[in-house]
Parts: sequence; C-alpha cells; structure tokens
Amino acid sequence: MATKPMPRFPAGFLWGVSTSAHQIEGAADRRAPSVWDEFTAEPGRVKDGSTAAVACDHYHRYGEDVALLAGLGVNAYRFSVSWPRVNSPGGLDFYDRLVDELGAAGVRPVPTLFHWDLPAGLDWLERDTAARFADHVAVVAERLGDRVPTWITLNEPAEHTLLGHALGVHAPGRRLLFDALPVAHHQLLAHGLAVRALRAAGATDVGIANSHGPTWPASTAPADLAAADFYDTLLNRLFCEPLLLGSYPSGLGALMPGDVEADLKVIAEPLDWYGVNYYAPTRVGAPQGTQSSFGGVTLPAELPFSLHEIEDRPVTDFGWPVVPEGLTELLTGFRDRYGERLPPVVVTENGCSYEGVDDQERIAYLDGHLRALHRALEAGVDVRGYFVWSLLDNFEWAEGYARRFGLVHVDFATLERTPKASYAWFRDVLRAQG
Repeated sequence: MATKPMPRFPAGFLWGVSTSAHQIEGAADRRAPSVWDEFTAEPGRVKDGSTAAVACDHYHRYGEDVALLAGLGVNAYRFSVSWPRVNSPGGLDFYDRLVDELGAAGVRPVPTLFHWDLPAGLDWLERDTAARFADHVAVVAERLGDRVPTWITLNEPAEHTLLGHALGVHAPGRRLLFDALPVAHHQLLAHGLAVRALRAAGATDVGIANSHGPTWPASTAPADLAAADFYDTLLNRLFCEPLLLGSYPSGLGALMPGDVEADLKVIAEPLDWYGVNYYAPTRVGAPQGTQSSFGGVTLPAELPFSLHEIEDRPVTDFGWPVVPEGLTELLTGFRDRYGERLPPVVVTENGCSYEGVDDQERIAYLDGHLRALHRALEAGVDVRGYFVWSLLDNFEWAEGYARRFGLVHVDFATLERTPKASYAWFRDVLRAQG
C-alpha cells in the first residue's frame, strides 16, 4: 500500500463513484425491457450465461447503498437513469426516492441519461431515436431538475457503437463494422438535443462521459503510424471533435447520414465540462491479416489496424494494462490539441477489475491514477472532479459477474455488501482532502 501523502486537490473538487442502472438496479419486472434484456436472453452472448434481472438489487436496497456512499465520504454520485424504467408506470418514482436520499446524505446526484440500456424496439441506426431521447431527457429533467444540479447526457457512445453495433459483442449484437457509423452520428445528435432539452429545463451544469485513451503506435514504421492515427481518429477524435470543434475529423462527416452540417450545430451545443472515462492506452499497428484482441474483445482481421500488447506492465484481472501516466498524457494532450475549446474536465470513470476483499492491487491502481491526475492539474489542465468505477461489484455486461470493479464486494447469492480494503483507503484519502 502506498504511504506517501496524496497531493492536495483544489477546493470544491468533485469526489465520487459511478454506477449504471442496468448493471446494479435489478427489479427487471418493474421496468420495460431493454436491448440488453434481449441480448442476454440469447444463449452464448454473456460468458457466464447470467442476466441483470436481479444484479445488485439496488432498486430495493438503494438506502443501504446511499449509506455506503455517505460512509465513504464522497460528495458526488454518478448513476444512470434507466430509460426503460422511466417508460414504465411509476418508474420515475424510484429516481425521486434515490435523489431525495442522496440529498439527505449530502451527496450530489449526477445522473447519466443514457448508459447503453436502450428501450427494446428503438434503434440507434434510426434518426428518430435521437428525438425520442430528447423527449425522455425533458421528462426526467422536469421531474428531478429541482434537486439535480449536474447532468451527463450519454455514457461512452464510442463503446456502444464499436462493441454493440460494429463488432457485435455487446447489445444489440450487430456486426456492421464501418456501416455502424450512423449509430455514432445519431448518438452525438441525441447528445446535442439532450443538452438543449436540459437547458430548456434550466440546467446550468451539463457534460458528457466520453471514453478516451492515448493511442501508441506499435513502432515508428510508417504503416504502424498510419494505423495508429486511424485508430485514434476513430475512437477518440470522432467522438470529441464534433462536440468541441463542431466538425468531424478526416472527412468522416461525408460518411454520416442526414444534413450533417445542420446536425453539427446541434451536436456542438456548449458544455459546462467534458467527462473523460480512462482505463488504459492502446498500442496499435498495421493490419496483420489475422485477428487481434485487447481486454477480451477480438477484432476481425479485415480492420485496417491491429492491436498489440503493452509489454512490461502489470495487468488487471481483465487483462487491461495498468498505465497511470497514460491519464496525464491523455489530459495534457487534449489541452494541447483543443486549447480554449476544451471545457473543464471531469474524470467520470477510472477503475479496475480485481478479485478479493483485501484488494491491494486496486489501492495501488487508484493511488497511481490519482497522482497522475494531479500531475495533469500541475501541468495546467483544468480538472474539476474524479469518479471511481465503481461503487459496487456488478453485472459487467458481456462478462456477466466474472469481473469485479467495486469498492464494495457484492455476494450475488445473498446480495450482502462488504466494503473492501480499497473502500477504506479511498475514504481515508477523502478525509485527508477535507
């Protein structure tokens, strides 16, 4: 365990943890079905054959979980609002109760309005889904806006596009490769429409949670450099530059559906802050004519790049390399590339999968990444907050219950919660920060 004192972060810094509705709530009988319910019902889609029908049963145990947040000492909690639950009778009543409980505990609610659990029957290939999402946002904001100061529109549209629609390993299970690009555009359009709906409801603190990581070329060979640049464009720039610059990179706008120039004016609605989910860099090389994989995701051979291991680094139980300095590199790189167009930054997710309650590896991981974040602050990046993924062990999408990201252990047979060593460590860090 690290013994050096943690550097001081600025006054007013947001310290939080993150979760998502489908991964923890359970109570599937109290909401309409989502694309993830349909996906997990198909044999072979989830590695352990499980579903999120019960998950952590947060729907019924939210009081216990808010008490864990209060004991941890965070001042913010990022959760997601289930669109299928909101579509069900009384569905918003749950979020009313949760927001009130958080307020009583002195914890700021930070809801994410879409975290992958699209209502069954809707489709991001269809432009109308963006408008339907804006209607959903307006309903939620009208109900909760008097007690919710901070909002997140979407979580990781890059992963939802790539894993769910291009590679087919997440819901809805499509394998469209580059024909999935309309999914990216319609999610970004949905984001812009959601920002407008939130502003109309009086919201003054709005962001997005986009996933990003440095792209490292496999070598200095021109083919590897070109492949890495393409990958960086596809997974990083494609999902931030329409928001920050009002344009698509490298001619990608020509591949998008509809009146792209008009849509970009909506997509680029000004943000109050920009959320970054960071886990690891990616080493990328020229295509090798064979499949490559990273973090359990296998890429088809026909893609114009291949993924390579980052050697000489420890890895998490998920096989992800542990590279804290990648967070500093990412944030300073964004600052250098986008300058004044980059709003203040909040790290909306950062965490790791390890087994065990005495999780010293997670402590070392979080300690290293917080110090890397502080180095970005010292380098002049305007960072306003940090959220650990995740409060609870949960349903980890296509991995089922095999991966444990929580500060709190969940026994999925009894649903008993047990704070891990990392929970106590993070609590002590927050106390020291005041």
